[in-house]
Amino acid sequence: MASSAKISDYGVLPDARAVKQYVLTGRTGVRVTLLDYGATVASVELPDRAGKCAEVTHGYDDLAGWMADTNYFGATIGRFGNRIADGKFSLEGKTYPLAKNNMPAGQPCHLHGGKEGFNKKLWSGRAIEKPGASGVEFSYVSPDGEEGYPGALSVRTTYWLSDANELTIEYRATTDRTTIINLTNHTYWNLTGDPRKPITRHEVQLNADAMLPVTPGLIPTGARKPVAGTPFDFTKPTSVGARIDADDEQLNFGNGYDHCWVLRGEATLRSVVRVEDPKSGRVLELLSDQAGLQLYTGNFLDGKSKGRHGHAYEFRTAFCLEPQRFPDAPNQPQFPSAVLHAGEVYTHTMVYRFATR
Repeated sequence: MASSAKISDYGVLPDARAVKQYVLTGRTGVRVTLLDYGATVASVELPDRAGKCAEVTHGYDDLAGWMADTNYFGATIGRFGNRIADGKFSLEGKTYPLAKNNMPAGQPCHLHGGKEGFNKKLWSGRAIEKPGASGVEFSYVSPDGEEGYPGALSVRTTYWLSDANELTIEYRATTDRTTIINLTNHTYWNLTGDPRKPITRHEVQLNADAMLPVTPGLIPTGARKPVAGTPFDFTKPTSVGARIDADDEQLNFGNGYDHCWVLRGEATLRSVVRVEDPKSGRVLELLSDQAGLQLYTGNFLDGKSKGRHGHAYEFRTAFCLEPQRFPDAPNQPQFPSAVLHAGEVYTHTMVYRFATR
């Protein structure tokens, strides 16, 4: 079985609270490091086809880096992942104003939970085990009104590393008052094992026949656009860079891929995307039970973020796979609901399968 989590001190927050790290190691050399700060995936080390392990995520060497981070590296995102138009939504006849902490094309919106979302919270963590896997459970209670959201929200994010080289993330939340919720993970991947290399040669196969077109402010228009015949068609393995610089309005809006795809099938756990780095042989397959998947290709990385070993994280040197409910769902009644009522339980499961070929 994957070894039990090794727990150690990682740093101290300005208010003197201690931050801990949890290291999970699999039988084949997969190594996952988690932080209770942000319930964060701080590091993932994977072997290549020759068995050589390397870091395949963007991140930082110390707590100061994570505290200053504005890219959401590895973080648990909430209460609402992705964007909410004009930083507001209405629920049960009341309008709730939120922070406008993002401004694509000069158009303000609410992004990833606000100025201090779940990625900036210190969660409570504990090591756990089950047959064939070891893990860590993080919990956090978001008080009523935090970042403008209604209801006290009790959240649990659980990570499992299995003997089958799978990293599973399970989200669970309850509320004492009607609210909205959309939790996801924001790990930045580069399967080459070299954070200086672009990810444009990674091959992607995405099980989606449609995507959600956006405005210049990266808010969905409400339509669903077939991907056939467009640069957004990844129904067959296609390199990220094959069409990313095409003269396409949607690509121009996002400076590359920063869009939500409408996933095939019912919202049950199924394979939704597969990414392979042909040179190293590393393969990442993602299973999800959500309706949408945001693929982001690191278009806003500009070298200003200095990560591990002083590496500058440059343009398109990582990609994110963010399974989720649709962006701006609270303002778009034609989208599946993102509302959570008192007495209900929100769940979301995602599984990263690691392999080589």
